[in-house]
Amino acid sequence: MEINNILSWTAQKPLIIAGPCSAETEEQLLNTCQAIVKQTGTNILRAGIWKPRTRPNQFEGVGEVGLQWFSKVRKELKTPIATEVANAQQVELALKYGVDVLWIGARSTVNPFTVQEIADALKGVDIPVIIKNPVNPDLALWQGAIERINKAGIKQIAALHRGFSTFEKTDYRNPPMWQIALELKTAMPDLPLFCDPSHITGKRDMILKVAQKAMDLNYDGLMIETHIEPDKAWSDASQQVTPIRLGEILKELVIREKTSDDPDFRDHLVELRQRIDTIDREIVEHLAARMEVVRKLGDYKKDKNVAMFQVDRLLEILQSRSDWAEKMNMNKNFVGLLYKQIHEESIRIQTAR
Repeated sequence: MEINNILSWTAQKPLIIAGPCSAETEEQLLNTCQAIVKQTGTNILRAGIWKPRTRPNQFEGVGEVGLQWFSKVRKELKTPIATEVANAQQVELALKYGVDVLWIGARSTVNPFTVQEIADALKGVDIPVIIKNPVNPDLALWQGAIERINKAGIKQIAALHRGFSTFEKTDYRNPPMWQIALELKTAMPDLPLFCDPSHITGKRDMILKVAQKAMDLNYDGLMIETHIEPDKAWSDASQQVTPIRLGEILKELVIREKTSDDPDFRDHLVELRQRIDTIDREIVEHLAARMEVVRKLGDYKKDKNVAMFQVDRLLEILQSRSDWAEKMNMNKNFVGLLYKQIHEESIRIQTAR
């Protein structure tokens, strides 16, 4: 993929995108955006014009008239504007009113037909496009959406991590599942990666915490929903902050550097990484030795006509290894998951012989 860095718009990192979840009235949109520009160093103003809702009979956005309002805001404040598009008609209208940045929402990313329709509408257009992760935790869908938009000729692309849906009850509205976003960045290292702490948390008092974690993980930008009167918002009131609070959040953020030119840092970093490499090699060597014992165990079971899978033994392994981990101040859930993978490979080896 050929990607032009969307961050070239500004020397500032993180790039900040802020604005109301929805454009509700012309006055609300203008007042919110004026306060954001006054209180913060926001690079791009955002507002939802069309709002895809889970259930009908809820506020679903003001539509085209909102683009007219937003266009006036752009002209008055001389700040780029961004909005979500979900079909070809919305793309055409957004371009008609001079929207500077488009984003594709989580409900659209999950559907390749929708993404392709948007991609077709963007052919021949030079505009930055931000692509949110799909609602469900599927890395391939996220990558596929990015590739479809890129194949339409769009070179200024960024990914936006907004968390994933789950049946489990958690502290988050959409649990971040950070590893999926980091896997995307590993697969596409030139792709800017932004974070949407508003949708991840669903609660305004958690936004700073998640935004800081994104900075600690070297994300390139943030999208934070901001409303002049959040509690009166027509959609997603609980996850929006005031412009004043947005300014406080941005001032409190600790922005991490990608690296350091300090010679002592570099020397110590090399030393620690070498120690990790040595330990990792020992881990792999021990795993190889374990699997050799597993092969012998499988052969012995076959000779004695004994089943390969023994549930009591698996439960014993998972419990004892988790207990060992806890005593060594490790995360027992992590170790439990690790040994499930090791046991799965052990069964594969035994049944393959």
